Amino acid sequence: MIKAILLAAGQSKRIKSENKLIKKFKNKALINHSLQALFKSKVEKIVIVLGYQHKEVKKAIKSNKKNIFVLNKKFKLGISSSINIGLKKISKKDKGFIIVQSDMPFIKATDVNKIYNSIIKKKNLVHALKFKNKIGNPIGFDISVLKKFRRMRGDVGAKFMVKRLKNNTNFIKVLSKRVFKDLDLRKDFN
Repeated sequence: MIKAILLAAGQSKRIKSENKLIKKFKNKALINHSLQALFKSKVEKIVIVLGYQHKEVKKAIKSNKKNIFVLNKKFKLGISSSINIGLKKISKKDKGFIIVQSDMPFIKATDVNKIYNSIIKKKNLVHALKFKNKIGNPIGFDISVLKKFRRMRGDVGAKFMVKRLKNNTNFIKVLSKRVFKDLDLRKDFN
């Protein structure tokens, strides 16, 4: 089984007084764009890591039988704390996992499936999307990388592991860098 870990615990610090994940983008809560891609993809389960304003975010999320909710009470410690909470729902029997940001509305199920298929077919430890020289999220990992993540601390995410394991990464070409676009500022929602 390959599961996705959807990181949804952040504080939306660059958008004052609003949680960007529940802010509307193209007529639906931002988080539901990433989720829609995951629902349509081959991933069997989606571990949704909640934190900041967790009740409001959970309320905005479309229900699906793939969803598994976990709460990161220490979300202020950064992305690595959310990744580690999500990894608790990954089993050593799983083939791998894909770490997904919840503020990236242009991710498509086909992109997720490219990573999924790469984890299944290739022997690499890391499976990352790439456009020209840019590497972006989501990023997939072989189950054997699980222990390396447990040592991560602070505000570092999946890209940190790509840098560390660059020589054992399968880079998957995408046709546009748009897939990597995340919405951080109020103007991004226009």
